Formats: sequence, C-alpha cells, structure tokens
Amino acid sequence: MLTVAPLCPAMERLGMLAACLLCWSCGVCLVSAIRRTDMYPYGPQSGDQVLAEGDDETSRVLPLSRPLTFYRTRFSQLYVATNGIISAQDLPMEKQYVDDGFPTDFPAVAPFLADIDTSGGRGQIYYRVTETPGVLNRVEVHQGFPDAKFTPTVAVVATWENVAAYEEQTRTTGPSSKVNTFQAVIGYDETDSYVIFLYPEGGLNFFGTRPKESYNVEIELPARVGFSRGEIPYLIFSRIEGPHYSVTSNEQSVKNLYQVGNTGIPGVWLFHTGNSYYFDNIVPASFSDNTFGTDNQEEEDDYLLTDGDPEFQTGPTGDHSASPDAPSSPSEEPSRQAVYDIGNVPLTSEPKYNSEPGERQYAPPNSPERAPVGGAQQQPQVTQNHSRFQQECSQNAFCSDYATGFCCHCRPGFYGNGRHCLPEGAPQRVSGKVNGTVTVGSTPVELNNIDLHAYIVVGDGRAYTAISEVPEPVGWALMPLAPIGELFGWLFALELPNSQAGFKITGAEFTRHAEAIFYPGNQRLSIVQTGHGIDNHNHLNVDTVVSGSVPFLPSGSEVTMDPFKEIYQYYPSVATSYSVREFSVVSAERGSESFSFQLKQNITYRDCRHDNRAGVPETLQITMERVFVMYVKEERILRYAITNKISPVGAEPTEPELVNPCYAGNHDCDTTAQCLPQQGQDFLCQCATGYRGDGRNCYDVDECAEGSSSCGAHAQCVNLPGSHSCQCQGGFEFGFDRRSCVDIDECSSSPCHISARCINALGSFQCQCEPGFYGDGFHCSQQEVRPKSQCEQHRDSLQGGREHGSRPSLAAFVPQCDSDGRYRPLQCHGSTGHCWCVDVRGQERAGTRTPPGTPPKDYEPERPKTHCEHHRDSVQTTSSEGYPIVGAYVPQCDHNGRYIPSQCHDSTGHCWCVDGNGQERDGTRTPAGATRTDCSKPGEERSSGSCNDIHLIVLHKEMNICHGSTGHCWCVDVRGQEKAGTRTPPGTPPKDCDRSGEIWAGLWVLVNEPERPKTHCEHHRDRVQTSSPEGYPVVGAYVPQCDAGGQYTPLQCHGSTGHCWCVDSTGQERAGTRTPPGSPPKDCDRPVPVAPTEHPESVCERWRASLIEHYGGKPQPEQYVPQCEQDGQFSPVQCYGETTYCWCVDQDGREVPGTRSYDIVKPACLPSAAPPTVRPLPRPDVTPPPNADITLLYAQGQKIGALPLNGTRLDAARSKTLLTLHGSIVVGIAHDCKENHVYWTDLSARTINRASMAAGAEPEILINTNLVSPEGLAVDAKRRLMFWVDSNPDVIESANLDGSGRRTLFSTDLVNPRAIIVVSSTGTLYWTDWNREAPKIESASVDGQNRRVVVTDGVGLPNALTYDSSSGQVCWADAGTKRLECVSPDGSGRRVVHPSLNYPFSMVYYGNHFYYTDWRRDGVIAVSKESSQITDEYLPDQRSHLYGIAIATTHCLSGNLKIYKILPSRCHPASVAPRSLV
Repeated sequence: MLTVAPLCPAMERLGMLAACLLCWSCGVCLVSAIRRTDMYPYGPQSGDQVLAEGDDETSRVLPLSRPLTFYRTRFSQLYVATNGIISAQDLPMEKQYVDDGFPTDFPAVAPFLADIDTSGGRGQIYYRVTETPGVLNRVEVHQGFPDAKFTPTVAVVATWENVAAYEEQTRTTGPSSKVNTFQAVIGYDETDSYVIFLYPEGGLNFFGTRPKESYNVEIELPARVGFSRGEIPYLIFSRIEGPHYSVTSNEQSVKNLYQVGNTGIPGVWLFHTGNSYYFDNIVPASFSDNTFGTDNQEEEDDYLLTDGDPEFQTGPTGDHSASPDAPSSPSEEPSRQAVYDIGNVPLTSEPKYNSEPGERQYAPPNSPERAPVGGAQQQPQVTQNHSRFQQECSQNAFCSDYATGFCCHCRPGFYGNGRHCLPEGAPQRVSGKVNGTVTVGSTPVELNNIDLHAYIVVGDGRAYTAISEVPEPVGWALMPLAPIGELFGWLFALELPNSQAGFKITGAEFTRHAEAIFYPGNQRLSIVQTGHGIDNHNHLNVDTVVSGSVPFLPSGSEVTMDPFKEIYQYYPSVATSYSVREFSVVSAERGSESFSFQLKQNITYRDCRHDNRAGVPETLQITMERVFVMYVKEERILRYAITNKISPVGAEPTEPELVNPCYAGNHDCDTTAQCLPQQGQDFLCQCATGYRGDGRNCYDVDECAEGSSSCGAHAQCVNLPGSHSCQCQGGFEFGFDRRSCVDIDECSSSPCHISARCINALGSFQCQCEPGFYGDGFHCSQQEVRPKSQCEQHRDSLQGGREHGSRPSLAAFVPQCDSDGRYRPLQCHGSTGHCWCVDVRGQERAGTRTPPGTPPKDYEPERPKTHCEHHRDSVQTTSSEGYPIVGAYVPQCDHNGRYIPSQCHDSTGHCWCVDGNGQERDGTRTPAGATRTDCSKPGEERSSGSCNDIHLIVLHKEMNICHGSTGHCWCVDVRGQEKAGTRTPPGTPPKDCDRSGEIWAGLWVLVNEPERPKTHCEHHRDRVQTSSPEGYPVVGAYVPQCDAGGQYTPLQCHGSTGHCWCVDSTGQERAGTRTPPGSPPKDCDRPVPVAPTEHPESVCERWRASLIEHYGGKPQPEQYVPQCEQDGQFSPVQCYGETTYCWCVDQDGREVPGTRSYDIVKPACLPSAAPPTVRPLPRPDVTPPPNADITLLYAQGQKIGALPLNGTRLDAARSKTLLTLHGSIVVGIAHDCKENHVYWTDLSARTINRASMAAGAEPEILINTNLVSPEGLAVDAKRRLMFWVDSNPDVIESANLDGSGRRTLFSTDLVNPRAIIVVSSTGTLYWTDWNREAPKIESASVDGQNRRVVVTDGVGLPNALTYDSSSGQVCWADAGTKRLECVSPDGSGRRVVHPSLNYPFSMVYYGNHFYYTDWRRDGVIAVSKESSQITDEYLPDQRSHLYGIAIATTHCLSGNLKIYKILPSRCHPASVAPRSLV
C-alpha cells in the first residue's frame, strides 16, 4: 500500500503519485515503490498508438503540436523505438547503438536502452502526444525544482508494458518469462522541458541484454538509462559529440531504479532536460529530505561538472556522507563511496570533481573533508575576525582563521594561493612593460616601456610570449633569453601527478631575480620580473627590467635550443633554481656556432603557514619539451614559445605511449577546458570554471547576465572570460568581504563651499548653500539675484518655447523646482499623471514611479535598475533631447522593478500579458475596448486568432509601431526574434503575418511553427537591431536586408543616408556599385567591370573567393573566410566568421604565434610590413631534410616541412622547413622516390610545381594553365606519371612528371572530388568524391578505364585516402563520421581502425602506422593499426593548419612504388581545404 506521511492529505491510490509530488513542501511522503496503477494512463483506451511488434521497430514520425526544447535545441517531431528509447530523429539500425554506451549519435531520451524484442506478442509499446489537462496537471516539477516557472502545455507519454529481452533462436533453453514495464513522460512548455521516468514495483525483472554478436560467450550488457544530445555541428563540416548524461553505470544501479528515486518516491525519477536560453546539461531533481540530500548541497551546486557523464566521475571522499539505503536484497548494503550513480548515491545534484591534488585539497571551514583525524590535524576556528581579513583574499576565495593567524584558500573550481585565484583550466594572459639597458657587444641600447604580452594554454602547458618594438640589435641578441618567457611557463605549467605549478604557490604577487652568465665572453645579464597582481580583465600584470650585456648575434641569425629539464628548490617564501643552457646560432656570416649560459634565479613570494598543512614538495622538476625563439625584423617583435610540464624529480614514465594524454598534452580538450585523466589512456574534458560546453567546445558563461554573480548590494557585475568581477557603484566602496559595497561619506573630505553645508546620502551627497547665499553648494555667493540652477534652466527651456515663436511640446514633461532652484524630490508628469522620485541631478530613481491615481512613493534609497526599468527608461528617453517620445510604447514596471503582468499600449489601446522577462504570452493580446485577459490565470489564454487586427498597426505606423527611422516593418516570433522573410521596406504594405500562423502586432508577433536556423545575413541584421546597451534598435543604423531564404538581397540600401550598393553572397560590398541618394541604383545582376587601375587579384582575395565557392556561396557565421584590406592584403586581424576566435597574421597571412583570442577582446594586431614590391623576398631554396631513411613531408600554407621518422616515432627534434614559398597556398604534396623530387599544387598561383630535394635547388613550374583549384596530387614513380584533382571544374587529370602529355581522365559524375592516390604495383587510381548528397570512393585504372564505385555507405566527408600495402586495403579518414576505416578493393573486409578522430585532412601509411594531418590539433598524428590507438603527435612551433602529407624515402619502398600522400580537405577557416593524391 502506498502510504503517505500524516501531513499529506488522504487521497485515492490513482492520484497519490501526483499528490506526493505536490506534498514535497509540506512533509516527507513515506511511500513504497509505485504500482502500475500509479503510472500515467496508457493503452488504446487513453488514445495511445501501438508500435508494431518486432526486434528493431521505430514508430512513424510523431509530429509535435508545439516545438520541444531538448538541451538548447528545438525539435518538432519524435520517434519511439522498441529498444526503450525516444529520439528526435529517425533511428539508425539497432546494431549502431543498442550495445554501445552513451553518448549516442542522435538525440535520445532513454528510460531503459537495451535489446528489447516484442515479437510473438511479448509485450506492447504505447505512445501519444497529449494536451489534456488530466495529464498535464500531473506533470508537477516545482518541488524538485523550486525556482522553476513551468506550466506544461504539451506532454508525450511512452509506455513499454511487459516487454521481453531479445533471445537467440538457436539457444536450447526456451524463451525467458522475464518481462519489464516502465514509462517515460516528457512535459514541456515554450521554453523548458522535463522528463519523468517511472519504474513500478515488480516492473523490472531483467536488467540487461546479451549482444547479438557475443559468439556464444555468456556476457550481458546492463541497460543504459539517461539522455544524449547527439552529434552537433562543429566549425565547418565537422560534427562532435554533444553533451550526455548517464543515470546508471552497472547492473546494480539498474536494479535500484524502482527501489530508489530522486523525488523521494521510489521508482520515480525527474530531470530538467532543456531550456531555450541557457542550458548546459541534464539536471536531476533535488529532493530536500535529509535521506536524499547533502548538508552542503547549495555550495556544491556552484561548481558542477559540465561534461555531465556521471558514470565516469569520482567525487571527493567525504563530500556525500548520506547515501540512500536501498539494497537490492535484505543481505546487501550499497557502498558509501562517492561514486555518482544510483547504486550508491541518489541523483540529487550533478557530479562533483575536485581537481586539487589530494594533499592540497582545500575546503571551507567545518566541511567534512577538514575533520581532524586522531587529533593530528589543526582545526581552523571560524570566528568573526576572519571577516576583517576577507578583503585580503581573492573574490574567489574564502578566509580561515587559525590559532596563529588567517589564510586564504581558493574556492573549488579556482586555483592560486588564495590571495589571487583564477578559474581552473582557463587560458591565462599576461601583460606588462619591459625596461632597462642592454649592451650588445659594445653598444648600449635603451628599452623604454615596451609592451610584453603572453598567452598560456594551461591545458597543455604551452606558453607564448611576445615583446614588441624591440630595436634590431637587441632583438637578435635576446633570442637565447628564453628564460624571460620561462617564468610564465613555470607559473602555469601542465601539472603531472603530485606536483603544483608556480601560480598555486606565488599567486600574482612575486619578484623574480635571475642572472645569466654567457660563455664564452662572460657577459652578464640581470632579469628582474615583478608580479603586480591581477587586473580587471583577469590578466596577470608582470613588469620586466633587464640590465647588463649579451653577445652580439648577426642579423638574420637562427637560434635553436634543445629541450631541457630544470629542478626547482622550494623554501618558505622562496623558490630557487640553477641550470646551464646550451644553444646553437646559425648565421650567413659565421655559419653554425654553439654557446651556453648559466642561469641562477630565485622567486620570492608571500606564503601562509598558519594552517600547518603539508607544503609544496622540497623539489620539483620542470621539463621544457619544445623551445622556439624568433625575432621578426620587419615587425620588431621578439617571440618565445615554450611547452612546459612540472613533475616530481625523476617521475617521467619510460614508455611514452603509456602516458595519459592529459599529462602528455596531446589531448583534444578545448583550450578553456581541463583534461581529467582516467584509467590508462582514457580522459575526460571538463570546461573550465566559468565556461560551459562539452569540454571539447567551451563558451564563456556570462555570470552577470545569468544572475549568478557573487556581487552584493550597490555593486555592479562585470563579466570576464571564465569569471566576473564586482565594482561598486558611484558613491560606494568595498566592505571587508570584497563583495558588498558600503556608502562613502563624501562629507568627511569637505567637498562643499565654505559657505555651504554637506549632507551625506546613500551613494551620494548634497551641498546646500547657507541661508543668504546662492549657488550650487560648491560655489556660493551673496548675490541679490542668484543664477539659474540646472533644474530651472531645464524647466525654462521647455516652458520658454513661446518666446521664440515655437510651440512647447505637447504633453511634454516639465520638471518642478523648489525655491532654491533644486529639483523637487517628487516629480509628476502633468499629462499622464505618473509620479516618481529623482536625485539631485533630476535623474529618476529606479522603482519609484507610480501610475495615475496611486499615492506617490516616499523617498527610498536607490537600488540598481531592473531589466524592466532599463527597458522602460530607454524608451522614455529616446528623443534627441532625452525626453519621452509621444506615442511610444512604454513598459510598465511594479514597485520592485518587475514587469506588471498586464501591459498596455497607451496609444493603440492594445493590452496583453507578459512573463517575467517582459515577453508577450501567446494568445493574450486584446484590442482597444475589449475585455482584458486575466493575466493571473496562465491556463486561460485566448486563441491567437484574436490578434489579427493588422489594420490597427497600419493606421498607427506614424506612432512608431515599426522602426521609427527607417520605416521597415517585420514579423517576429514569441521571443521577439524577427521571422525570416517578413521584412518590408518603407512605403510598402507589411507582410500578412497571420497567413503563416503568425499574428502581426507591430514589433511583437506570435509564431506557432518551428523556425529554421538563422543565416549569416539574419544574424548580421539582428545583431544591428539589438546593438544598443539595452538590446533595442539603434536609430539611424544601417540594417542589412535579407530575402525570404535569409540570404543578402543583391541590392542593399541605407535607410537613413539613402546610399545603395550591390553585395556578394557574404554581404560584402562589390567595388564600384555604390550610388548616392537620388541616383538610380546599379543593376546588381550584371557583373561589375574592373577598372584598369584596380590591383590584380591578391592571394588573400583568391583564397577568399575559393573558400566562398567551397561553402556554396553561403558561409555560415562560424566558418572562416579570409578578411582582406582594400588593397587586397591580409587584414592584420583574422577571425572565424562572426565569432571572437581571432588571431593576428603577418603580411603573407601566416598566423603570429601567441595571438589567438578566445574571449570578447580581439587581439590588438598591428599592420604588417609592406608587400613584396618594396623589397625582394628571399629566394625559395630547398634546405634538405635531415639524414633519415623515412621522412614525412607536410604542407603548411606557405611552406613545406620535413618531419623525420625514427622507426615509427615522430622525430620532432630534427624537424625543419624544407621549402618556404611566399605567397603560395600549398595543398597537395607528393614525392618521387626515383629522382628524389617533391611535387606540390599551389592553390594561390594555380600551378603544379616540383623541386629537387638537393641543397639550394629552386622550384620549377610544371603546369600553369587551365587550373582553377588544383588540390589533391599523386605521383606514380613507376610509370613516371602524376595525377591531380581540380575541384572547381570537377575533373581528374594526368600528365608526365615533366608536365607534358596532359590529359583529362574523368570529367563526369564528379561533384566534389577530394583525395586521390595511385597504387603503382596494380596500376590503380582511387579517389574520394565529397558529394554531400552521396559521398563515395571510386577507383579506375591509371589509363582511365574500368571505373567503378568502391564504397558509398557510411561515409560523410572523406578527406584523407591512403593504401595499406601490407593488407592490400584502401583506407580513408572521414571528417564527418570521424572514423579511420579500411576496405578491400572489391568492397569486402571493411573494418574500423579508429572510431573517433578529430578533423583529419590528409593521411599516409607506413610501418603499421597511419600518419594524418589534423586541423583540430594543427599537427601530425600517428595511429597504430594494431592497437587502434594514437601513439604519437607532432605540433609545429608555428601553429597553423597542415594540409597534404607525403612519405619521402631515400630509396623506393620494396615491392611497390605505392603510396606517398593523401589529401586534406578544403574547408577550413584558415585556408582552403586541401586534397591529395598518393
């Protein structure tokens, strides 16, 4: 019997479930597991549809009457499947998901994902979409989510009744009698969705199923319960795993589904699954009963994991002391370890993760993890004194008092020394100045306040430092002084186990003294670097002073430094180190020379020893794996790039391939994410504190906009990347806690005139002249007639209009002044009757306005304005004089600043209901004179058909219903977002929004159908229309015009200036098409002739045009298109589409290391030097690769690099540049092993080229005609032929290796050819066709005969292609499916080598390893064919995208002349996707 605590009212069993949900707030409902009769009604009698019997059935599409928001995406249809799952898209075959864990590739709600079979009448599956009140009233979520503002409008009910597990027919035993019954209910409204899982008593009798391909091995996979967003788009054409959430992790947790719950009712589980505005991952209900809660729940919720896969998370021991005692049998008792699954701990919150090393775990006073053990640990005493010292701590730290003093400790999710704390995992920036005198040889050079900037990727220990405006002699000479940048590497090094980076010890205030002594020559240089704290942007401020002498280095020298290790000794308040560094200098004048210097340093800082904690280890070792130094003469910039790891001395593992990617730094987590090592090679990516995402793509959380800041009263929140800061409003200063602001007593400083008195007020003060004196209080004088005050001038300017022959403004507000000329504290509008309070400047005080007929407010201290008040005041002061505009709609706010539920437009007479954000509620608008909707009854909304009085809008257009400046009108949806294709220009009738389910209502329109994603034009337009601080249109701004499909209309006009011009598909103005007001516009359908004086197409412009063509003429907002200046040169700042992911480039478009920006502040890039016409570029001579049997050649934009192999390992130490090709875009690359030549395609010059790999050899152009987009390239050394693809005309061609004998092999049935290889031993060509509708891999003989399709199924974006000579299989890497696969030439034997690559572009095979270039990592990745694991990685010091890759050998490989190279893709943000032939 379902029993209820006495506080719950008596009720029938059928209604008890809903009643207990409602009773959460009144007491504990002590219930047994729910019964089937407690489930939501189901079956044909309830209007359910019945799923067909079978083993792998999926329902027909289930259309939704209103869109469902799952995570942050809106879906308009669902599918119900046999295997205990609901999806928002049609499901693939069950073998692709039923035996795999989360995440799935498709959106999934899984109450019991297993291999279920209803064949032969073994159970039924029912489902329906309903809007009946009887069901909606039972979807009660508020007690599990107390702050939820949720009233469901639609519910989806799916029920699996008496369903059985799949069993093989060949088994000798008969079918099992075990069947399961469970139910999933999805309830949602316009913005939120919630899901309830119900497992009745006795409803679960099997807890997993056997895989179909278990080969008679008795294994059983436990059912999966949870949610998955599915794959989501990433960058250009790639897709990545979306967020996911697991409820169960093993068989025991599945058994406990009906015995416990996160609602206080066994068998009932409730989750928040989506929100239209802000949503990170699934949130389980939080039940307030002590049996299921935790004492510090509120604090823990502040630092939840964002990855959301609890089955892999481990919480800190002691954090969850209360576990549900729900054994699966009387003899079992679940463990109380803090593993987050329902076999141990109920789902009362998301999983937690403490990233501090065990011996350094800080916790607030009195937390469980600070409990003394055996009295050995000193317990901090929390007294009132610690509030005095809180201001000494970071805003992201807490203060603890100990017997001998106090200490600051960073809060979970932050790291540092407590006085300064930064978000865990976020990249860090450093800025400062460099000063001093450096003597180079015998010449002293002054450095006067030049800029230093550093950028550190904390996730993998990369530190980039740039010093600008360095004079040339010093720039070359300081290249060996990498220790200047090593400081930042030590502060934020990648931490290996049992170690700490420097910032956790020093914080942001320290002093470093270092001395370098050079040999030979005995020159000495002193380096002093001082940390001054963290600025308002969360950047570390460090100033550097250098003094002394350094050896002279010739101009143009190259300096190389080998990786090295350095041991730091730690003492109280100081760290020291000593090392000897060797470096090589190569110059044209002196050749190669070797030098060394001795470095001694100490770093002093302020530590805290009052807590008697175990301190830093006495010694730690920092390993600097890659050191790259460079001086750019043209830009006078000195650069250091260093990769740093810190570890205990001698702790490096002996097997590199066994190092976890988190410690190796070769993981693919976002730069704003932490890499959390798991068992073996496994790891998790968790977005840094203050960021949100899946760990591989993280975005800054605006704590200020979301209301989650820690700022107190009278403080203003300022968002920062990964954090926020609190700034006191004017007239206030921080109190002791550094968060709340207290009033400043300005009168204490005597600011007023000697003949005035000072009156202090909250946040301000007032000066009043003494009786007999006149003035503003700051200046008082004894005058018979005092001058007019500001209030009087304001008043008289409005009332005195008649004296000048003009009329005063009708219904204008006229301020009231007292006898002394000051603004009266209470002001009233003579026409409208509204009253409000003002300050001494006449500015309205927020929250004091009262409507006509209500008593005015008494004076109250001013509080910060709310969203409603900002909205209202922005409308009320939009005239040029700052006064209200007659006829404008002004939102009405209550005394607390919230939107009044019922809003009315005084001019039109329309009234409607709004939600808490001021957004109109669907179906509540009433015309003038009609009875208003009762806004207190959310369920009784009027039909949207009552708002179709379009003529009212047309009649009132002069009252600013449409855009007051431009006259444009448009339809919007329920969120106020413009509906694509509805905008009309001035003078034309507005669209009939009612015909497509929309209701015209001026600027507020209701939409009842799902929207398509916005285009680039629509994003551009909407950004302009909401570009004021309050989010409203800026008067007179140019607003782009988009057509019905969301594309830019070819002709654009500025509504205010009258200028018109033609644009291309990306909205860029076409040169020579602009016309002034009154002139006839250009015919934008005709091509514009290029004037003879215009410059020829530049590399940037050609690259841009090629990418736009590749994107189909319609780049998405997140896609990269090169930005060019008017003269065709690269813009100094390049960005991904409309994002703020930007970087600096030099004159050739190459990325400047250390300049990438991931936050709202774009990098401050300076224009590069003049183009090559000013001075000649260096001759492109070949520098032979190091002596190695096997060398990988890779294309990197404007250079070809050489990477030797040591066995199968990548020999990064011997990598070098083979050939520099200024102004080129090298895409495809191949090698001729017979004559030792390298061949490549140049997308910029539209040529095919080659060069001997001998020293000093120069490039030779082979083909330079009739090429448009030459990309993939392959060489047949046996037949002396080369093959390439040209992706613009979509052809495959061949020629002799000297360029003669050119012929077209294929020109039909090609849509987007990409990669191509040649297998010399068989005389066979293979290529990929990137046709988005039907991608495929084809083959033919080298003479163009016997063309056939090899693979068509299961391919997405096949970028890379190679040949496995050991197995005779063709292999490809797919940027769409992210798989590396192989197949025999006849289509048989297909297998997956690696299931989850990042973004592969080109690939080769050698020695049982695949080597591919990767656009996510910007490097070369090695994958073992045998283990299917990534075994090695090479990241060039100059970070930019790598394209084609080929194998160069000292002799042709035995048995064949097979594969040399493969293709990249051409769709990248920073360059065209490469193609390749082998």
